[in-house]
Amino acid sequence: MEKQFYKVDVCGMEVALPVLAIDNDLSIAFFNLHGAQALTEHCAYHLAKLVQGAEVVITAESKGLQLAHCVARQLGHDYYAVARKSHKLYMQDGISVTVKSITTKNVQTLYLSENDVNLIKGKKVAIVDDVISTGGSLQGLEALVEKAGGIVVAKAFVLAEGDAAKRPDVKFLATIPLL
Repeated sequence: MEKQFYKVDVCGMEVALPVLAIDNDLSIAFFNLHGAQALTEHCAYHLAKLVQGAEVVITAESKGLQLAHCVARQLGHDYYAVARKSHKLYMQDGISVTVKSITTKNVQTLYLSENDVNLIKGKKVAIVDDVISTGGSLQGLEALVEKAGGIVVAKAFVLAEGDAAKRPDVKFLATIPLL
């Protein structure tokens, strides 16, 4: 079977996304920034404009890591926060929340280190990630920011998938359908 692609224009850069089946009735246009330096920088440049005024950027590992790194750099931030999907040894005094998202079949827990909790506490925080679909991961990130004592001032994504594009509380660069 020939591989199918969905083409999307992200602020003037055309990207061909492979179509991947999640189950028999649902496929997604898979967006992957890993290893895509030019695309990551391009997206970060445009996302940084959407989150101006934020004092801290947070993302969930792993596909949002390099994006958050580049957005934080664009904003002149020395650090950004990362919600981990597994508990690390250095996270003894951190916090956690449980979430469900379309790309993870099971419920998962997001963990934030004490260092990142202190980075967020009392600050205006921008949540940045690659794709929003059901909003499960976003809900987890919002809960972590609130639990850490931060204030979410922006929620920005490269792509909004399906009905997520109708959400008035999120910003995004382009849309993709659920297939």
